[in-house]
Amino acid sequence: MSTPKQIYKILAIILFIVLLIGSALLSHEGVFHLNGDTGGTNEQAALSKYGFYLEPVDIKAAGIDFRHLCPVVDSKLNNIALQIASMGASVAIVDFDNDGWNDIYFTNSRTGSLNALYRNLHNGKFENVGAQVGLADVNKKGTGVSMGTVWGDYDNDGFTDVFLYKWGKPELFHNIGGKKFVNATEGSGLPNWVNANCAIWLDFDNDGKLDLFLGGYYNEAFDLSNLNTTKIMPESFRYANNGGKNYLFKNLGNGKFKDVAAEYGLISTKWKLAAGAADFNGDGYPELYVANDYNVDEFYINEKGKGFVERGKLVGIGNIPKSGMSVSFGDINNSGMLGIYTTNITEPGILIQGNNYWQPKSSAAGDPSFVNLAQLSGIENAGWSYGAQFGDLNNDGFIDLYAANGFISGKKNTSYWYDYSKVTGGNSKIIGDAANWPDMQGKSQSGYQQNKIWLNNSNGLFEDVSNQVCPYITFDSRSVAMVDLWNRGVLDVVVANQNNIPLIYKNNSKNNNHWIDFDLHGTLSNASAICAKVQLEWNGKKQMQIVSGGSGFSAQNQHRIHFGIGKSTTADRVTIYWPSGKIEKLEKPQIDQLHVITENKTNN
Repeated sequence: MSTPKQIYKILAIILFIVLLIGSALLSHEGVFHLNGDTGGTNEQAALSKYGFYLEPVDIKAAGIDFRHLCPVVDSKLNNIALQIASMGASVAIVDFDNDGWNDIYFTNSRTGSLNALYRNLHNGKFENVGAQVGLADVNKKGTGVSMGTVWGDYDNDGFTDVFLYKWGKPELFHNIGGKKFVNATEGSGLPNWVNANCAIWLDFDNDGKLDLFLGGYYNEAFDLSNLNTTKIMPESFRYANNGGKNYLFKNLGNGKFKDVAAEYGLISTKWKLAAGAADFNGDGYPELYVANDYNVDEFYINEKGKGFVERGKLVGIGNIPKSGMSVSFGDINNSGMLGIYTTNITEPGILIQGNNYWQPKSSAAGDPSFVNLAQLSGIENAGWSYGAQFGDLNNDGFIDLYAANGFISGKKNTSYWYDYSKVTGGNSKIIGDAANWPDMQGKSQSGYQQNKIWLNNSNGLFEDVSNQVCPYITFDSRSVAMVDLWNRGVLDVVVANQNNIPLIYKNNSKNNNHWIDFDLHGTLSNASAICAKVQLEWNGKKQMQIVSGGSGFSAQNQHRIHFGIGKSTTADRVTIYWPSGKIEKLEKPQIDQLHVITENKTNN
C-alpha cells in the first residue's frame, strides 16, 4: 500500500508533467516571449531618464576578434549534445602587467581552440597577447577544454597568476613580471582530471597565502569527449548527489598545494556551478557558499581555518532545491552587510524557481541567519539565468544588477520543454542515463532571452530597465564581469556568450555623479587582498563591498573596488577589514579618484 508521502510525490510529478505539456504546446503559438522593445533603444531618452546608457562596443574595431566555440562531446551524447555542451564561455578581468589598466581574458571550449588575453592599450583598443604570453593554446587534445579562470597572486610576488579550470586537466600559470606566464601545474599537487565549472581563490586559514576551492560538475571519472557509458547524468532533478568532487587546495608555499577537502569537511558530490567566499559571522575567516544544480545550495561555516561545517538549512538557504548557477555578493540596501545573490531558472508557465537574494538578518557575531528578499526587491525572475554581478552603473550610491540569460537558442518557434518533461518524471535510472533523454533535434529551450539590467532605486528596490538603457540583444549569455575599461570612474560591462562573440558595453554616463575607487594590496594578508571587506561611509550612508577571488558564473570582476556616491562631494571615511585581522580607517578620502592602498604592517 502506498504511503501518503508516496501518493504526494506521484501527484506532484503528474501535476508537473501536465504543466509542462500545456505550456510547451502554448509556446508553439508564441505565447511566451519577452515583452518590450525589440530594437531602436533611444540613447538620449535613457540618458535623460536614468543618466547612463550601455553602448555596445564595435569589438572588431576595438581589436577583439574572439568567438567562443562550444565543446564537442562524445557521439553517444548526440541526442542531447546541445545541453551537454552548453557551458564554457567565460570572462575574467585582470591587470596582468600592472600598468593600471584592466585587461580581459576569454576562454574557449573546443579542442584545439585558443583562449584570448586582450591587453588594454589605453585608448579603447585591445591587443590579443594570449599566444605571446603563453595563455592561448591551452585546449590541446587529451587535456580537456576550458571552462573558466580565476586570477590571484598565489606566491605574493606582486603579479597576478591564473588558475585555469576545465572539463579536463586543471592548470596553474605563474605570472613572470607581467611579461609571460609559465605553466606551473607539474608538481603543484593539482589533480589529473576534473569536470569543473567553478573555482575561487580564498585564504581560508588567513595565513597570508591564497588557497583554492575547485568544484566538480560531472563526475571526474568521465571524459565527456570519450565515453564508454551514457550513465553520466544527475540521478535526480531535486536531490542529485552523483556529481563531481569538491577540492580545497591549501597553499603550502613554493607553488605547492595540498587537497584538504575531505579532512576539512567538504565531502559533498553535488553538481557545483558556482561558489563564493566571504566572512558572514564576524570572526574574520571566510565562509563558503556553493551553488548547486539539481539540489539545494550549501553554506559552509569556516571554523577559524580548521575546517568547514555545512549549515545551509540552519541559516535558511538550504531548504528548497533549485538550479543554482551563480554566486555574487552585494549590499543592496546600504546596510553595511553583504547579501548573497544566486541565479536559477524561470520559464513562465513552466518552471518558476526564481533567483535568490539572501539578506543577513543581523550583523551580530555568530552563525548568520538569512531571509530571501529577491521577490520583494524585484530581482527574482530573470529567465534561465547564469552569471550575475552587482555594480553601481549610474554612480548614485546604490548597487545595480546585471543578469545573463538564455539556455539554448535553437530552431525558432520550437520548445524542448515538453520532451524534457518525459525525463523529469522518471526514476534515477531513467534520469541518470543520457540515452533515455529525448533527442533535442535542434529545438530551443529557454532560448532567445534578453539579459536583465535592474536599477536599484534606493533601499534595495529595483526597476527593470533592460530595454531602456541597452539595445535588445538575445544571445545565450553565460558569464558577466563589471569593469572600468577606460579608467573614467564608471563601470562598463563585459559578457561572454556561449558559441558566439562576446559583448562589451561602454557605460556612457552623463549624470555627473561622483565616485571613489580602492585598489588593495596585502602585506600580512595575501597580496591580492582577496576576501578583504571595504566599507565606505558618506553623507549618512554606508555600503560594504568585498575583494573577490571569483564571482558570478565562471567570472571575475575587476580587482579594484568601485563606489558611486551620487551628488555627494565628500566621503567621510573608508574602513578596510583585511584578511589578516587588521582594520584600517582612512578619513576624508578624496573622491573621483582611485586610491591604491597597501596594508599597514604595524598599525591596527
